Amino acid sequence: MADEPRAPASEAGEDTGLPRPPGPIGSTAAETHREGPPGQAWALWEVFVRPRRGLAHAHAGSLHAADAEMALRMARDLYTRRGEGVSIWVVPTVAIVASSPGEADPFFAPALDKAYRHPTFYDLPAEARL
Repeated sequence: MADEPRAPASEAGEDTGLPRPPGPIGSTAAETHREGPPGQAWALWEVFVRPRRGLAHAHAGSLHAADAEMALRMARDLYTRRGEGVSIWVVPTVAIVASSPGEADPFFAPALDKAYRHPTFYDLPAEARL
């Protein structure tokens, strides 16, 4: 049977690996586009949106997408439907590196061996003093 000619994937009704059409009414793009080609799950992306009156991007949520361009378009559709954003960042979840809350004390403790970071290290000339 392995030598038997096969019909192209689209004629056989198999998944062709192309993006799927939108799902049922009321479903979001993230719900209808969770997997790409058979056996391959789409990557998880974190979405950051900068609001119109904000200066910084804020985490808006997560979504599944096949690549960065698709993630950006899906993020636009999901998180800025009402025109509330002026900029979107999408970042693969695996690319985010975070500190551990359990190591907060040693991680954020000041480095006492780096005296040059403190203004007491420098001698100010008398003319510069207020």
